[in-house]
Order: sequence, then structure tokens, then C-alpha cells
Amino acid sequence: MSSERLRHVIERMAQGSTVRVLVVGDVMVDRYWRGPAGRVSPEAPVVVVRIEGQEPRAGGAANVACNVVGLRAQACLMGVVGEDEAAQELQSLLEAQGVESRLHAVPGARTITKLRVIARQQQLIRLDFESDFYSVDRSALRADFEQRVRDCDVVVLSDYAKGTLADIRQLIAAANACGKPIIVDPKGVDFERYRGATLITPNLSEFEAVAGPCRDLTDLHDKARALSLAVGIQAILVTRGEHGMSLVTSHAAPLDLPALAREVFDVTGAGDTVVATLAVALGLGERLETAMTLANHAASVVVGKLGTDTVTPAELLRSFADGEVAPSRGVLAEDAVWEAIQIARRRGERIVMTNGCFDLLHPGHLSYLAAAKALGDRLVVAVNDDASVTRLKGPERPVNPLSHRMAMLAALEVVDWVLPFSEDTPARVIQKLLPDVLVKGGDYTPDAVVGGDSVIAAGGEVKILPFIEGQSSTRMIERIRGQST
Repeated sequence: MSSERLRHVIERMAQGSTVRVLVVGDVMVDRYWRGPAGRVSPEAPVVVVRIEGQEPRAGGAANVACNVVGLRAQACLMGVVGEDEAAQELQSLLEAQGVESRLHAVPGARTITKLRVIARQQQLIRLDFESDFYSVDRSALRADFEQRVRDCDVVVLSDYAKGTLADIRQLIAAANACGKPIIVDPKGVDFERYRGATLITPNLSEFEAVAGPCRDLTDLHDKARALSLAVGIQAILVTRGEHGMSLVTSHAAPLDLPALAREVFDVTGAGDTVVATLAVALGLGERLETAMTLANHAASVVVGKLGTDTVTPAELLRSFADGEVAPSRGVLAEDAVWEAIQIARRRGERIVMTNGCFDLLHPGHLSYLAAAKALGDRLVVAVNDDASVTRLKGPERPVNPLSHRMAMLAALEVVDWVLPFSEDTPARVIQKLLPDVLVKGGDYTPDAVVGGDSVIAAGGEVKILPFIEGQSSTRMIERIRGQST
């Protein structure tokens, strides 16, 4: 996804859109008390904060709705509150933000409120005042949802485990019946209750609590894919804090993006911003990978603010102007590799590309890839997916699945970006990426290399590198089987 394309999407947001996002979940009031802390109490060894200012903000699912409106889309918010001053305060905050709110009041209950005391831009303590809404009658909320879901473009279910979404299975079923994309910000260890959702967005600790510890990105990808199949969810986006975020879907290679934030003041509400940005982008008809990239930029903006806050299209545009950030080394989707190449070229870097099955890595591969990298600044490796390897090599190949083969290549210091392709030849991918140097091993002539004509026509060149004699995946497999000495 090019920066130009992303800017175009943000500009569409800035113009104001008719995208309608229905947000349902646990709503709350976030209160911030601020003041200087200059002494220790004589009564106990605690800091004394002289409160000089107070500020209420919409929190939880309400913050998601405010972020949707901040991105110039329309938000309808449903949640459960008490009959108290905090509920009235929340209603006023939502009206001021332009959020359509349908808050269902429970007599005798207390609206969830979180009070944070801030001194010198640091949070000293948080005090929670809340009710449990699991036992309340939510039939009116369900009926309201079933009526409203018909007119929205995207559904967001924001679960803070306070009970508003105790009936989440029914809500997902109703949204699916209307054909609406469903984004769930999950809580707890029972992801089965989110079956049927389009996308869930756990943070890394939430994900590992369900799927188990992840040794590395490959392990995370494998566990996310297995989990999505087990619980019937189309895609999982794992937010990894300062390490970025990872998207695993059933239809494409995993996509990992690095964190872009330069300064982090407060991560409070960052997940709400991510979910809201995903929802607005999907409502505009963008692909999930594009929505994720925008959400990554939005997160980088909001963590630079203190407390729950929103992000505007203007701030997103400025985040691009602050300096382009190339995708990190490793396994990337095709569009992400294209974007990485464009950024590298604007820096004057020379792009080298090769392709293959790379079923079993051996010294011949290592020598070949090192020689390829020496021809430029960045090395891109396109890898045949499992089905194309089977077509090319026979029913017993590949020995190693695509995710493992790509992970092994990405671990090599000489390799920058790895991407898969599904065709029998890489001609289409090469024509799209158009490296400065296309490398092939063996006894080919440059004019016989698949994709070489496209590269040469674009001003690039084709290089033929020798293989090490006797080194091949096929011979390794034969030796293992005892068919060859």
C-alpha cells in the first residue's frame, strides 16, 4: 500500500463520510484530576497532589465512538449505564462530540467511572467505581441493536468484561444475518463467544492468555491461524505495543507492521483508536490490510497524547509528513513489499529480487542469496506457495510449509523482505515490483529468465549467478531417503 494511496483514503475521511459505525459495549467515564506534586504527606509516606484541574472524557466503548466521529464518520453508541450523575455527564460528553447515543439506564446501578490522578504528566493512581451489568435485563438493548444494525455499515463490539456484551453471541448472529462486518475488541480467555466475527483485536498478552506463549512471529502467526479456525473468526489482529501489530487472515500471508510512535506519553485508549480506525476504513470499502496500516498510524498519534483521546484525519496526514517509515524486515504482504521498495528507492537504494521454492535451505542457497544481496542495497525474495510447489515438484513437496520456508529466509541477515506468490511463475509479481536487478541461479541466459523482459524494459538488469555444484533440496531429500549417496 503506497503512501499516496493511504493519503487518498485519509483525504476521503477528511471530507466527511457517510460511513455509519454501530458501536456496542461497556461504556464509562474517564476522569482526570491534575495538579503539581511537590511534597510527601505528613500522615503517610504518600505524595500530596494539589488538584488544579479536572477533566471528564468518554471512555471504553464510548471512546471508540468518539474516535469514529473524530475520523469524520457517523457513530451510534449503545451501552448500559446507571441512573446517576456520571451517566448524565457521559451523555453530555457524547452530545458534544456528535455521537448518537442510545444508553440504557439501569435503576440502582452505578455508571462505570475511572478516576486518574495526574502529576507532571505522570499517572499516579487510578480509582475505579463500577457496577457489574451481567445480571441486568439487556433485552431492550438487544432489540434496539437488532433494529439499528440494519442501517449501519460496520459493527464494533467493545468488550471490557463489564457485562454489557454478555449476549454477544446473539448480537454477532444478528449482525451476520444483515451481512455486516463485525470487529470485536475482546476480553477474557473465552474467544469461542466471538465466533462469527470478521475480526478480533486482542493485545499480545490477551492473545497469549488464550493461544499460549509465542516464541517469535512465526509462532504467533501459526497460533493465530489455528485459533481463528478453531473459533470461527475470519481474521485476528494482534497489537504488540512497541513492537507493532500483526494481522493473520484465512486468505492472505500474515502482515506485520512495526510501531511508528516516536514519543509515547500514554497508551490509555490506544486500542479504542485502532478499532475505530479499522471500522471507518472498512466502511469506506478499503481492504483489511489497508485498514490495518491506517490504524497503525492512528495508534502512533494517539499514544503521543495524555489519556483517552481521539485522532483526526489532519493528524493522520501529519503523521505521514513527519517522515516515511519503511516496513520492517521480514515476511510482508505483496502491497507492503511494494511500499517498502518505493520508500527505499526514494532513499536512493538499489533493489535486488530473486525467487524460488526454498524448500530446504542449504549452503548453496546461502551463497546464492549473499551474492544476490551484494548486487544492491535491498534483497527481496519471492517464494512459491505450497500449492505451486506441489504442481512444480510433485505431490510429496514441499517438505516444509510456506510459513516455515518464509520464516527461515526472513531470519537470514542478507534478506530484507520475503513475500509469497501463488502462480507457477513469478512473472506477475516481478512485473509489479520491478526490481533494479533480477537475479536467477543456474545456466539461464538473461533473456530466458521469467519476468526479465519487464525488468529490462523498466531500465533494470538481469543477473545470472552460479549455483554450488551438488547442492539442491531435491538431492538432500534423496540422501535422507537413502536413494542417493
